Amino acid sequence: MDLETLNPDRVEEILLRHGAHSVTYSDAGDRPLLEPAPGDTPLWQDTRITGLFSTDADLGALEKDILRSFDIAELPEHEVSDLEDRPWEREWLRDFGPMRFGDRLWVCPGDSHVEDKHAVVVRLDPGLAFGTGTHATTALCLEWLDGLPLEGKTMLDYGCGSGILAIAALRLGCAHAVAMDIDHQAILATRDNAIANDVGDRLVTSLNLDGVDGQFDVVVANILAAPLVELAESIAGRVRTGCSLALSGILSGQVGEVLEAYQPWIEFDAPVEREHGGQTWVRLSGRRTGG
Repeated sequence: MDLETLNPDRVEEILLRHGAHSVTYSDAGDRPLLEPAPGDTPLWQDTRITGLFSTDADLGALEKDILRSFDIAELPEHEVSDLEDRPWEREWLRDFGPMRFGDRLWVCPGDSHVEDKHAVVVRLDPGLAFGTGTHATTALCLEWLDGLPLEGKTMLDYGCGSGILAIAALRLGCAHAVAMDIDHQAILATRDNAIANDVGDRLVTSLNLDGVDGQFDVVVANILAAPLVELAESIAGRVRTGCSLALSGILSGQVGEVLEAYQPWIEFDAPVEREHGGQTWVRLSGRRTGG
């Protein structure tokens, strides 16, 4: 149902009161929210709310409750549809098949097979965390990692999500990696995926950069432009002199600001761009200078 002028918290409360198993919000228009401030959870200008109910739910009583609660004569634009019973926790696999990044790196769901004897395979279940390789920001980082000489190197994955970048680096030859994220679900997914890829003994996870010691041969931060700028000195400081840094999650119009923030420490190569979802995303990569 499109919320229009209805208060989202009150509508959610009513849906839950009538037995909703889940309530989700989505964009009913075409105005994506790309970078909310830390701690903010803004909604779209045109927001749609969706409730998932059992087949025996009394939707008539639900409608009457909404009409009465908001003193309105009819509901905003809405629809009711039946969903086929299937294992929804695995539904994401329908749109996630084996994907190649660079010359040899593949990301695959479950036990899917790759017909390439030279393939380096990462098997992935993102769980509730971000990162399957389907988004341009992650793909750009995976391609960059595939092109690096990683044998015996150390790596920091800043904002690890599912752990895909750290695990890929380990599968490509890194000796040790640290995966850091402020989201507990990301840490859980990363640990599970590391074990599934037989690299759990070479991966350390952390919920706080302060808990990460030392500098690294390779650092990747695939987050968003605002935190990249805010944390520039901290992130750059984790790169060993002469070693490699990649930054992603940056829109084309934000490149200048990010470059300026890292200019005292990093010498960058030319930006690499990728179109995705009507946006141009950019990866910046370079090396730590003596600064």
